[in-house]
Amino acid sequence: MKIALMDSGIGLLAAAAAVRRLRPDADLVLSSDPDGMPWGPRTTEDLTARALAVAEAAAAHRPDALIVACNTASVHALPTIRARLEPAVPVIGTVPAIKPAAAGVGPVAIWATPATTGSPYQRDLIERFARDVDVTEVPCPGLADAVQYADEKAIDETIAAAAALTPRDVRAVVLGCTHYELVAERIRAAVQQPQLPPLVLHGSAGAVAAQALRRIGALPGTDADGGATPGLTVLLSGRAEPLPREALTYAEGRVLAAVTPAL
Repeated sequence: MKIALMDSGIGLLAAAAAVRRLRPDADLVLSSDPDGMPWGPRTTEDLTARALAVAEAAAAHRPDALIVACNTASVHALPTIRARLEPAVPVIGTVPAIKPAAAGVGPVAIWATPATTGSPYQRDLIERFARDVDVTEVPCPGLADAVQYADEKAIDETIAAAAALTPRDVRAVVLGCTHYELVAERIRAAVQQPQLPPLVLHGSAGAVAAQALRRIGALPGTDADGGATPGLTVLLSGRAEPLPREALTYAEGRVLAAVTPAL
């Protein structure tokens, strides 16, 4: 089995690690676009062109499925990617986990990039799934870039700035950018109020990994006939490269590097 994942940068690590946990035997193809990121400030046409190029680079490795592990690309480029690759390659998009967050108890905050915050796409999800819930949209300028480059100071500063915009009584935070899942516990520490029950964080990595397996009719677990070391292919703007050094800063990156050579 081979599962490909694409993103502008290392935000795909969370979903890749989730796939690895569900199917340790699966080969992975990680396709990103460090030459073109961030995608958020680009026009829809430019972003779609870059996302399609990243998707096609991954598809050239003939995966069984492709996960678009990027909220921004899912919002703007998913129909184009599906039109180009399906039905040969099932394409799974990433949707912010607003529905499960709204099903909990108490107010919800949605942390997302400035491009996604307040967008018709996100507002539609809120209207559909959280109409009766107290929802606060929190823009997080610079956080995805800080995570991408493992800039510890910038991560602390951008999380603190977003936490200051987050109501103190929120009971759940939706991580509306895949990069944010790599620093989830730091976000929890910044938002959690000592007098309140534990904060619930809602990411998308586990759900999209499980959906990818369902789309190809695969079950969690290791192939009993396996035994070979699963492969890991890393494509940076189409070039085969090692796993970026910054990826090893995060537990999800170390999980992948520990299983296979990062080549």
